[in-house]
Parts: sequence; C-alpha cells; structure tokens
Amino acid sequence: MTNKDASPAEIKVFQLPTGSYETPAALAFQGGRFRDRRQFAATAVLVRHPQGDVLVDAGFGAHAEEHIQMLPAFRRSPHHLGATASEQLDAAGYDRSRLLGVILTHSHWDHVSGLDSLDVPVLVTPEELRYAAGGHGDRVFGRVVAGHDVRPYAFDGPPHLGFPASHDLHGDGSVVIVPAPGHTTGSVVVLVTERPDRRFAFVGDLTWQLDGITHGAQRPLLMRLLADSDPARVRQDLARVSALPPDVRIVPAHDARGYEGIPLLGA
Repeated sequence: MTNKDASPAEIKVFQLPTGSYETPAALAFQGGRFRDRRQFAATAVLVRHPQGDVLVDAGFGAHAEEHIQMLPAFRRSPHHLGATASEQLDAAGYDRSRLLGVILTHSHWDHVSGLDSLDVPVLVTPEELRYAAGGHGDRVFGRVVAGHDVRPYAFDGPPHLGFPASHDLHGDGSVVIVPAPGHTTGSVVVLVTERPDRRFAFVGDLTWQLDGITHGAQRPLLMRLLADSDPARVRQDLARVSALPPDVRIVPAHDARGYEGIPLLGA
C-alpha cells in the first residue's frame, strides 16, 4: 500500500489515558522548582489504520498496584489509576481482531504495565529486549510480557526526518518508528501521520515534559545519571525532535499537555 492508497479518513489517532502520578518539577526537568508539581501521564495511544491498528505503549494495567510494589522504594510515588487500555477498548465496543499489537517506546513499567490485560503481539527492538533482560530497567516488563508473542523488528528503512534509520510499519509512511537509544538502549520515537497536515511524534521518555522541547531543558543531572543510558544521545535526539517540521506535534509520554486535542476513544 502506498500513501495515496490510505485515505486520511481511515487513519485516526486516539488517546487512552490510564492514570497519572505526581512528581516535583525539579525532578522532571532542569530549572523546575520543588514547590511546583507535575502530573506524569500514563497514556496509551491507538492508531487506527486500514491495514490494522496498533497501540503505542500500554499505560497502567489491571495489576498496576502490584507493579508499583515491584519498584525500588525511591521510584514509588502517589498514583491515580484509571481505566486500563483494555477496559477502554471494550467500553468503546472496539473490535480487537483489528489490533496488530503494541509498539513499545521502551520497556519501563509505566509503559508496559497494561500488557497484563492485552493479549496481543508486542513490537519491540532487539536492543530493548537486551536492555530489559540485563536488569537495567525494572522487573515489571518480565512479568507482563510472559506469554505474549514478542516480535522484534529491525530498522530496515532509510533515514527519516533527521533520524539515521527507520522502520515503516505499514509500508505507507503513516507509522514510522525511528531509533532514539538514549533513555534506554532500545528506546524509539513513533512518528504517525494522521493526515498531511496532522502529524505526531510520540517520543516516549526522550523528555518527560514539553519543557524539554520548548525550552531545551534536559532532565536534572541526578535524574540523567539515574534514568538515562546515554545522556549525550538523549541530547542529540532531543535536537532532532526539536528540528521536526512545525506541523508535527511532539508528545512526550508523560506530559498530558501533549495529548490535548487527541480525542478519547468512543468520545
């Protein structure tokens, strides 16, 4: 299928917010203040496509409380848990036979927890599987991915929008995955074209808040050391994302402001 074959009316993007957690702005981006609080979103994104739909990340799952207890104590924070992606699909009367799988931006718990109630293939880079297996992330991924059809993919396509390689999921340019291995060694950015004038860059945890794009604010030094596999690569890919055309909406996974204007499923 070529880009001309896919009618813009047939490609739709929906947000499935599954909850949030709170952290001081000082821990979210350089220059943030401790007295300012930021709500970190945990949201799955559904991309509907005539060749089959995909979710980008899975959000919080049915057993999120158990998953939180699996984290080191310093990583636990107050959480608000909403309906899971699975529950939202069912509430909207969604036909699950359309769902090809879940594309993971990376394997950290708040992106994969919802796999506990989604019986679909998991699309992930081989580098991220090695990262998760090496104990660099958390134990939740190993718990929730058990029994799933895990489908590693390669960056077999050309440079795309400033990134050195790409993987075109449908072969029509509508869902293109590019490597961004700085936060984790297999992190990715998912670029989605809903129509020619409405494009999205789902950047995972390349930056936690839009301040990383609008003000070039990195994570605070301590958080870079704790959270990022390669802070220099994060800076490089932040520059690539910041240079994307102005019609591309940049959506950090944890900033609810990035999802504004993306409709809820079934709304």
